[in-house]
Amino acid sequence: MFGIAAADWVALQLTLKLATISTLLLLMLCVPLAWWLAFSPRRLKVMVEALVALPLVLPPTVIGFYLLILLGPRGAVGSFLESIGLNHLAFSFTGLVIGSMVYSLPFVVQPLQNAFQSMGTRPLEAAATLRAGPLDRLITVVLPLTRRGFLTAFVLSFAHTLGEFGVLLMIGGSIPGQTQVASIAIYSHVEAMDYSAAHALSLLLLVMAFAMLMAVYALNRRFRLVGVAG
Repeated sequence: MFGIAAADWVALQLTLKLATISTLLLLMLCVPLAWWLAFSPRRLKVMVEALVALPLVLPPTVIGFYLLILLGPRGAVGSFLESIGLNHLAFSFTGLVIGSMVYSLPFVVQPLQNAFQSMGTRPLEAAATLRAGPLDRLITVVLPLTRRGFLTAFVLSFAHTLGEFGVLLMIGGSIPGQTQVASIAIYSHVEAMDYSAAHALSLLLLVMAFAMLMAVYALNRRFRLVGVAG
């Protein structure tokens, strides 16, 4: 199928696994951060917003380099892990997850922050007057009103991970079956001048990314129409 070799299917499966895990973890971690950024009046918020947006402007190799230093055997995290009998995280799948989460952070935080700001606090205040608890307000008020933001955050993060290269190459290298994701496999094919294999895998990623973006635009349009009708 698509003329893709078995090794490239392994790289694609690893990419999908990485995108799924990193996106789900980011959604869990970024909801409270995005909520704080949306409603906090503190001046510190400006600095936090700038830190969140850094991956948008920094070269991926810069992020990957510092993560490699941090997670490697001589870095603060890597050396601590080795001191307690664990392996450092450089050139490992866990390292890829961390790198992917750092690089995709703004693609999750910013859509959620915008969704929370658009919702405002009035719906929550109204629910509180009806004695709705925090969990009830989250399920019945926040999630329905901000579902477009959650959908956008999920799809952007997932699709962004499919195309990550510089960060993942720096922190994970290119170990087949362990850290060689689809983008790195494409690069390896081009280095070997195997353009047909690079084209087949690139075309599949192109189709997948386009289909995901089409889906999110279609669903967002449907949500808007439902909101207008309601």
